[in-house]
Amino acid sequence: MKTIIRTDKLSKHYGNEVRAVDELDLEVYEGETFGLLGPNGAGKTTTVRLLNCIIKPTSGTATVNGYDILKDEREVKRVTGLLAESPGLYEKLSANEFLEFMGALYDVSNDILPRRIEDLLKLFNLHDRRDFLLEGYSRGMKQKILIAAAIIHDPPILFLDEPTSMLDPRAALMVKDLIKSLADSAGKTIFICSHILPVVEELCDRIGIINQGRLVAFGTIDEIIAEAGTKTLEDAFIAITGGVEEKELLAWRKQKSANP
Repeated sequence: MKTIIRTDKLSKHYGNEVRAVDELDLEVYEGETFGLLGPNGAGKTTTVRLLNCIIKPTSGTATVNGYDILKDEREVKRVTGLLAESPGLYEKLSANEFLEFMGALYDVSNDILPRRIEDLLKLFNLHDRRDFLLEGYSRGMKQKILIAAAIIHDPPILFLDEPTSMLDPRAALMVKDLIKSLADSAGKTIFICSHILPVVEELCDRIGIINQGRLVAFGTIDEIIAEAGTKTLEDAFIAITGGVEEKELLAWRKQKSANP
């Protein structure tokens, strides 16, 4: 299998104390859906920002589709699409106008862009609402448009940071089906960051678990469960990253009892 993303001791430190990402080594194969999961604050979003050349590493490096994130920033951005955890959306634009704007940012040719927008709106079942303002869209529909914007330039690699976070179950199902379609039909390499384990289990071929900036587990879900000696990914995740200590729970209960 061709490795399409490779990190080499990739690190991002803030001051002397905070190691957001600490000597991260991982490989993602072309055409797979890879999941990076971990507790909140573990370093998932920082990793995505590094791999998309939004921030620069403190040390180490990475290649994305053969391009070095330190030397080939422009090329990296051309071969990646990013759905950020808290993306910006111009709600006074229609879906069609927003995708035209994003296509222009990515220098998509005017000869190609109208047809591509048409195809994406049909793929995402939004063609009938293409001229409606985004402020009237549901949260799930907005997430669809944001994913469409991330792939408007047809990149081979798509980064999705918490793609179902804050969505209701119906909207989350809609987005998960869309991700499956992109992986199966469009042949995209998809890099998902999440702390929602069922999403990762359903969508990902392989996963990595990051905790306090360090990669602490890597492989298929079955391999990680076997390595942790547990029966479920949830139990493996807790065993690997550390759960809440029983004494912490007891202290909380005692404090609650003392302050009714």
